[in-house]
Amino acid sequence: MLVDIAAEPALEHLLDIRIALDPVHIFTTPVGMRITSMIKEGRCEGHAIAADVLPGGGDWALFGTDRVARLDVRATLRTDDGADIHFTNTGRIQMSPEVAQRFSAGELIRHDEMYARSSPLFDTDDERYRWLNAVHTVAINEVSLSAVHYRVFAVR
Repeated sequence: MLVDIAAEPALEHLLDIRIALDPVHIFTTPVGMRITSMIKEGRCEGHAIAADVLPGGGDWALFGTDRVARLDVRATLRTDDGADIHFTNTGRIQMSPEVAQRFSAGELIRHDEMYARSSPLFDTDDERYRWLNAVHTVAINEVSLSAVHYRVFAVR
């Protein structure tokens, strides 16, 4: 059976995540510039979930020679009622040279000033939140060298 090519996914707001980062490590490699950002703290809020983002996770981003950033985020969320949830996020960011310069200077770059989209995924064995395991999401991102913000939508 083929998927109806006229079908379009619907998006439903799921949650917002705000993360503060420790000072970043930036260095060049043969495949591009690496930016390693470790999580200092964070908060996740949505209609069905409230959680802290625990310290120790991070983002191992690669800015390729094509000026596209490839995100590789891993973290642990701890809900207000004690559940642990593993969080991963991959995505792409592309900025104009002017916006990239502002980013390098430490400014928070808003979602409407760049292309920044990602796909957060969640894994938990806690029965109260196991429904998250089956949800595919997309996020609109805002980024700086010291913080990231995600507005996360479930794809329906």
